[in-house]
Amino acid sequence: MRVIILEDNPILAEGLSLLLDNSGFRVAAVATDADEFAKAIDEHPVDIAVVDVRLPPTFTDEGLRAAIEARRVRPGLPVLVFSQYVEEVYAAELLAAGSEGVGYLLKDRVSRVDEFLEAVRRVAGGGTVLDPEVVSQLMVKRSSPLDRLTPREREVLALMAEGLGNAAIGEKLVISDGAVHKHVGNVFLKLDLPPTDSGHRRVLAVLAYLGL
Repeated sequence: MRVIILEDNPILAEGLSLLLDNSGFRVAAVATDADEFAKAIDEHPVDIAVVDVRLPPTFTDEGLRAAIEARRVRPGLPVLVFSQYVEEVYAAELLAAGSEGVGYLLKDRVSRVDEFLEAVRRVAGGGTVLDPEVVSQLMVKRSSPLDRLTPREREVLALMAEGLGNAAIGEKLVISDGAVHKHVGNVFLKLDLPPTDSGHRRVLAVLAYLGL
């Protein structure tokens, strides 16, 4: 699995590169700014990009804007944002532009290497991984169209937004697989989601939850 890293901190960039290389991935390129990243995207066919948010020259939102542009140039490119910050406007745009194969993790809240590596694999495979704190901040001051959901259905949807599958949701809430399946079905029904494949409906449900 081939990876491009966009990270301006040389120590962290080297650490991520070594970690991924030693865990079965192949780091195709390491970029330190948006221009290098754009060139790397053009030159290397990769399976996922791992990007920081704040980069030179302004250290505000260059990384997210670069990720959005990369997905415009290469539709469907999986992107895992790995940052200390939640940049709400462009994070919402990144998700709204097509949230399959998108993740957003906060560096300070990832406590285990295997957790990070699993997130990379999940996003590269087309899944969604969102830190609960990211979900919380994106929900601030957003009106929700989800009033028809019961409290339990909202709990299930919140865990779906974190990227959990049905089995993991059942373990988290201590309910059976059948109960999770029923709650997920009710979420789809109450949000008037079309009867397409379940993976696509999960993405649409998460976008609705985030108010996107």
